Amino acid sequence: MSFDPLKPEALLEEEPVCQLWPRLVQTALVLFLLITAVIPARYFFASNPSGVQQQIRTLTAQVEELKQEQAMPSQVLHQYRNSICYIFGIYDVGFPHQQPSQRTRISGTGFVVADGLIATNRHVAEPWYGDPDSDALFAKGASAKLEKLVAYFPGSPSPVSLTPAALSTDGDLAVVRMNNPPGFGLEALPLATEKPNPGELVAVVGYPMGVLGMMAKAPSPVYARLAFRHDDQGAAGELAALSLIRPSATCGHLGDVVGDKLIYDAPTAHGASGGPVFNSRGEVIGVNAAYIDGFSGGTLGVSSEALKPLIELARKRKF
Repeated sequence: MSFDPLKPEALLEEEPVCQLWPRLVQTALVLFLLITAVIPARYFFASNPSGVQQQIRTLTAQVEELKQEQAMPSQVLHQYRNSICYIFGIYDVGFPHQQPSQRTRISGTGFVVADGLIATNRHVAEPWYGDPDSDALFAKGASAKLEKLVAYFPGSPSPVSLTPAALSTDGDLAVVRMNNPPGFGLEALPLATEKPNPGELVAVVGYPMGVLGMMAKAPSPVYARLAFRHDDQGAAGELAALSLIRPSATCGHLGDVVGDKLIYDAPTAHGASGGPVFNSRGEVIGVNAAYIDGFSGGTLGVSSEALKPLIELARKRKF
């Protein structure tokens, strides 16, 4: 009998014993494995019931932890979305009695940490911080001026004016004060009390790509109307009026903790600077600060431990 493996119909000519024998062998192996597994298990259950119960409790706790981690990003968005704001600013750098040599718009993220106080990055609250173009002008005697700094909160149609209240002297952190808080209550985000460990699940919430990122999520008619506008504040005002100021969340894992610096792989982009970094328990472990272009695992944040002294300082400086 000839057999051509390229022809499917040739399989129909195979002798029945060739089809049944592998199945019999597989069945026998499965039965053998079941018997060898059941006998020790019965002996273990009978001789050590407390050990079995402890294993069940451990496995149950691990399953609950996994469920909590999977649900965390949606939970923090649902609970804290209204306390995470989009920040827009304009600053000038120039010389006395001259037109500004540099006028720059910035986008960022902030989140409520106390009554009337928002945490963000220093390079958002003081936008010329770390800017090489501004530094070159400063070296020639120029000075900087913050022309505008406002926050847009989800659910609020009007911007909130901001004033820097406390700036870190050795890190990219700042606390700003709300001059005209929204008419509704804003819940302060909880700061973690324990140091984070590498390998933990993290979620970063903010406004990546600023107004452009929010427009991309808007309904098509709104996107078509705003897509080609170059006035970020005007576009943000329209998005706020339509209740379309909405932060986004991305997830990843904490790769390392070095001093007060956090390294994680949750994707981000400009505009998300200053956003909260949550652990799996929904606590803020850091403030999103920067990313290494071209390296997906190189997103950087500053530990929330370094933020706590700034909050206390800002509370003391009431006006």
